[in-house]
Amino acid sequence: MGQSKRNLYILTFVLFVVMLGYGIIIPILPFYIESMGAGGTELGFLVASYAVMRLIFGPIWGGFSDRVGRKPILLIGILGYVITMVWFGLANSLWMLFAARILSGVLSSATAPTTMAFIGDSTPENERGGGMGLLGAAGGIGTILGPAIGGFLGRATLSTPFFLAAGLAFVSLLLAAIFLPESLPIEERQRTQNRKRLIDLNVWGSALLSPIGILLLLTFVSTCGLMIFANIFGLYALEKFEFGPEDVGVMMMALGLVSTVAQGVLAGPATKKWGDAFVIKAGLLGSVLGFGLMLWANSYATILLATAFFGLAVALQVPALTSLTSRRATLSQGITMGLSNSFVSLGRIVGPILGGLVLDINLNLPYLSGGVFMLLGFTISLLWIKPKKNRSTPVTA
Repeated sequence: MGQSKRNLYILTFVLFVVMLGYGIIIPILPFYIESMGAGGTELGFLVASYAVMRLIFGPIWGGFSDRVGRKPILLIGILGYVITMVWFGLANSLWMLFAARILSGVLSSATAPTTMAFIGDSTPENERGGGMGLLGAAGGIGTILGPAIGGFLGRATLSTPFFLAAGLAFVSLLLAAIFLPESLPIEERQRTQNRKRLIDLNVWGSALLSPIGILLLLTFVSTCGLMIFANIFGLYALEKFEFGPEDVGVMMMALGLVSTVAQGVLAGPATKKWGDAFVIKAGLLGSVLGFGLMLWANSYATILLATAFFGLAVALQVPALTSLTSRRATLSQGITMGLSNSFVSLGRIVGPILGGLVLDINLNLPYLSGGVFMLLGFTISLLWIKPKKNRSTPVTA
C-alpha cells in the first residue's frame, strides 16, 4: 500500500470516529440534562456552546497547522476528543457537562480542518477529489451510526457510549501518532507566516449587500430550523411520548440516513432538472410541512415519518443553497464559502438556544416556532430568489 493511501485510510478512520462521537452525543444529552434536573434552556446553551467554540477555534487551529505542521495539531485535536469523551462519561453535574462540551469545541475543532489540509498536502492532485469524497462519506456514516449506537448503549448507562467513543478515538490517536508522517514541509510553513484577520466586518457587509446576501440569510434560517428540530427532539420525545435513548437514537439515525442519501443521490438530479432556486423553495416549504407533521404525529411510525420527511426537505435545500451561493458570488470563492460556513455556524448557535428557551415555555412551541421560522425563509425565497435565464440553457438557477 502506498504512503498516500495509508495516510488517507488513517485520516478517514479519524474523521469517522470524530463524527461517530458527535452522533453518539445527540440522543444522550437530553437524558443527561433531564437526570440533572435541567431542561430545554440548559440543553440549548449546552449545544450552542460547542458551536461557538468551533466557530472561534476552527480557523485558529487551521492557521496554527499552517505554521507548525499538520500532525501536531491533528494529535492535539484527537487527544482533546479522547479527554472530553471520558469527561462526558464521568460527568455527574451540569457544570461538568458544560465544561466538557466547551473544551470539546475548543480542542476537537482542530481535527476536521487539519484532516482536510492533510489530504490537500499529501494526496496527488488527481486523487484529491476521491480522497475528500472518502472523508465526507466516513463523516456521513459516523453521523448515521452514532445516534443508534449512543441510543442503544445508553439503555444500560448513559456514560457507556462516551467511553466507547473515547476508546475508538484513542486507537485513532495511536494510529496517527505512529504511522502518519508530517505532510507540510518546513519550507512551506515559512511561507504562511502572514496572518489575516479571522473576521473582516467590511467583507461581511459587502457580502450581505451583494446578490448572495439573501442566500446567506437563508443558509442561517435553514441551519436554525434543523438545529431546533434535531436538538430539542430528545426532550420533546421524552416528555410527550416517554421515549428512551434508544428510541431517540433510531429517530436521529433516520434523520441522518435520509439526509445523507438525499444529498448524495437526489440533490444533484433535482437541481439539474428544476434548478437550484426551485429546489431551495421546495425544500423550505417541505421543512414547514415537516415541522407541522411533527406536531401532528402521535405514534412511533408517524414520528419516524415526520423525522424522515423533514430530513429530506433540509437535505435537498442545503446543497442547492451552497451551489447557488457559489455561482452568484461577487467575492472570491474562498471568501464566499467561508462566509457561508460562518452563517451555518451562527445557525448552529442560535437554533439550539431558541429551541431550548421556547421548549421551557410550552412543549409544542419549538416545532411551532421552527415552522414559522422556515415559513419566513420560504416567503423570502419567493420574493427575492428568481431563476436566471441563460442563453445556452432554457432555465438555470
